[in-house]
Amino acid sequence: MAAATSVHEFTVKDASGKDVHLSSYKGKVLLIVNVASQCGLTNSSYTELGQLYEMYKDQCFEILAFPCNQFGGQEPGTNEEIVQFVCSRFKAKYPIFDKVDVNGEDTAPIYKFLKSSKTGPFGDNIKWNFAKFLVDKQGHVAERYAPTTYPLSIQKDIKKLLGGF
Repeated sequence: MAAATSVHEFTVKDASGKDVHLSSYKGKVLLIVNVASQCGLTNSSYTELGQLYEMYKDQCFEILAFPCNQFGGQEPGTNEEIVQFVCSRFKAKYPIFDKVDVNGEDTAPIYKFLKSSKTGPFGDNIKWNFAKFLVDKQGHVAERYAPTTYPLSIQKDIKKLLGGF
């Protein structure tokens, strides 16, 4: 199989275990984030992700959240518990996917692609929870942000990819 050139070539599992073809997001700007419920960054990150989503959801913008338990065991719950937490506490309206590994031998294929498209300050590896990848409407990784980059601080990049402002 040829190497992937777009996130749209991947199929992932949603939190209930159903296949989701990322090609269904063609034409949308995506912010793909590895999330955790018990991290020091949880409150600020989920709050700002929700604000970003509300601001841009009607302009072909989507957030894809992938729970990950690789950093300090800060996402120990089941998919059902994670969705319940995020949707009740933070009123998340964007999709929450199946828990994945973002580093190591069992790295999810979508994360292998994301990391190979844009390396971070520490090489390919994801440093911590809430690392963010901004993907253009064609499915190419445009930017990679550190876990400590606040979601609201990347609005300029989102607007640029949405084709306005």
